[in-house]
Amino acid sequence: MINITTELVRGLIDSQFPHWKHLEVKPVEKSGHDNRTYRLGSDMTVRLPSNEGYASAVEKETTWLPVFKPHLSLPIPTPLAKGQPTDEYPLPWSVNQWIEGETVTFANIRDMNEFAEDLAAFLKELQAIDASNGVPAGVQNFHRGGNLAVYDLQTRSVIERISGYDKNLLTEIWELSLATTYSAAPLWIHGDVAVGNLLVKNGRLCGVIDFGTMGAGDPSSDLVIAWNFFDDSSRSVFLNSIDAGEDVIDRARGWALWKALITYDWHEKGSELANWGKRVIDVIIDHYQKRS
Repeated sequence: MINITTELVRGLIDSQFPHWKHLEVKPVEKSGHDNRTYRLGSDMTVRLPSNEGYASAVEKETTWLPVFKPHLSLPIPTPLAKGQPTDEYPLPWSVNQWIEGETVTFANIRDMNEFAEDLAAFLKELQAIDASNGVPAGVQNFHRGGNLAVYDLQTRSVIERISGYDKNLLTEIWELSLATTYSAAPLWIHGDVAVGNLLVKNGRLCGVIDFGTMGAGDPSSDLVIAWNFFDDSSRSVFLNSIDAGEDVIDRARGWALWKALITYDWHEKGSELANWGKRVIDVIIDHYQKRS
């Protein structure tokens, strides 16, 4: 990870965009892992990849977000400037328009079912945008939208290693997710539909940010929030509203299981992240066993 500080960002702005020298630079409260985000004045953000593996996001967002924007009902980031690498910070970076809103929590949503409908509507709008020349899923976005089988060995290894779960049941869920593959025309995916990238105002979804892992392919990987955030009722509303077929749901469940398993396995037991992973695994098992 590159050591990104307020002083570093101040220097980048002052040297490359001196017309913004008078604007305050300060870190946002929830900056994220893949990128570090800073406020620039009152209506802009500076976004810096945390390491080289995330650097391709800058070019993708600069190219494609202006294409997406006219087709979407909700605000998404508007690229304003692209920063150049320097000796102090050797990666591209960007300046974007600030979007008002709070990061989504259980507490600031007025109705979970309504929120599920709003998110499904946004994703359907995104999927409707022509993706024929889109960025193929692959290493650049950690295979979101691609074939989940790329994580087969890793997932099976974690299933064998963790304790406290029925390994045969977890393997059954996993193998069902690999039983089908996506064969239709590629669709645009956000790549990281998670609470940290969804904004709320007055209890409603009001914006979607961080398209760094966008790609074109299988939409199932954009549905993992069904298990890692929604409850039984809103999960059903979300999946029904998105018109997801059973094979898409099976693959989406697999994406959610993979992420929950590695999160639970890679972090110290009892830590916030390990507890998150365990909770999601439990939700996936419960939902799977209740399916008709």
